[in-house]
Amino acid sequence: MIPLASLTAGSPYRSYAYSYPHKLAYRPLRPPVPLAEAWAAEPRDALFLYLHIPFCEMRCGFCNLFTTANPEQELEQRYLGTLRRQAERVRASLGDCSFSRMAVGGGTPTYLAPEALDGLFNLTHELFGVDPHGIPVSVETSPRSAGPERLEVLRRRGVRRISIGVQSFEEREAAAAGRAQRTPEVAAALDRIRDIGFPVLNIDLIYGLPGQTVESWLASLRRACEWRPEELYLYPLYIRPLTGLDGRLAPGEDLRLQCYRTARLFLLEHGYTQVSMRMFRRPGPRGEASTPVYCCQEDGMVGLGCGARSYTRALHYSTEYAVGRTGVREILWDYLERPDEAFAVADYGFHLNGEEQRRRYVLKSLLQVEGLDLVAYRRRFGAHVLHDLPELADLERQGLAVGTRERLSLTPAGLELSDILGPWLYSTEVTDAMEGMAIR
Repeated sequence: MIPLASLTAGSPYRSYAYSYPHKLAYRPLRPPVPLAEAWAAEPRDALFLYLHIPFCEMRCGFCNLFTTANPEQELEQRYLGTLRRQAERVRASLGDCSFSRMAVGGGTPTYLAPEALDGLFNLTHELFGVDPHGIPVSVETSPRSAGPERLEVLRRRGVRRISIGVQSFEEREAAAAGRAQRTPEVAAALDRIRDIGFPVLNIDLIYGLPGQTVESWLASLRRACEWRPEELYLYPLYIRPLTGLDGRLAPGEDLRLQCYRTARLFLLEHGYTQVSMRMFRRPGPRGEASTPVYCCQEDGMVGLGCGARSYTRALHYSTEYAVGRTGVREILWDYLERPDEAFAVADYGFHLNGEEQRRRYVLKSLLQVEGLDLVAYRRRFGAHVLHDLPELADLERQGLAVGTRERLSLTPAGLELSDILGPWLYSTEVTDAMEGMAIR
């Protein structure tokens, strides 16, 4: 393990740390694992259902998600048909189960036509018994695709949370990041979301964009708050291989840490509560959290669609991962051509042994403001966390965490280093696998 002191001496921005193990550590599973076997010993009374729609109207310069822009109609129609074929096989493999949360992401789910969106909810209700009026459901959208007909479908079907990727209210910053959008278009989309009455609005913003200053970043943040979003996700910009900004962004002064600190202070002064390095929430009318934290890294998640991940305690699995246009298309067409029986097995993923499960539990907990519940950790794994991961003591010695008998929590200085501390906790096996993956 790299000494913590050497990691914290440089930039706190190395790579996103939001899931473990990262999908770059996944490999073909030999032999493939039948889904009925993978889920047999898992709790299945409160699962998370996730649907992935890998389509967008444009590919932003910073995006490394599994998506493709402006697909031909044939691809879109075949995809939805294949999604149903997969869902039928997955449902048959799960046995008795129920779902407590659902999310539809991508890509941009609202790229789909209103009737196709409606069809997704018919599918999840018919096969999985999901009633969005009874459980929290979140759907991602974009300013351009958040039209009234699509939003009306979502609200009628009971969607509670809308997450919209704005990234910047400054047109020149959005354009520099390969995102063609006009601020009046963004404002109109936000007005529609509020007028239709979704209980929870989340706005995504990015700091560190080309040409952005601390002042222009704060201006975007102030503008976003005009719509009083229940949630805000603030993402530092990363330049990743095969994205539109790869090799095209001239080096300059790195203002990301200053932007983060400015935004954190602003939001805390305006009544928001910090949940993690990226997430801020506005308390509800009685001081309670306005919505459950949506985390697609939870154990017990069933993912449907090309690019979706699924999680049991001991196995994470998905389709293969790609960023480049050719790689994404190849994986998509492979998904479309799979026979029905292929959807009843996991053939690409990562087996989590006891050590990896412990690291995952610690990483997911510690990178939240609430921190790591030491009592719950001992209850699940039968030992004190410092017995299993003694390196965590370094966090307290360096003033990055504070501990009590019941909890270990990052300090503000530690929380802003989340994207260093996450990879610092990765196992050697995961780190080596990630470094050995050739992204396509």
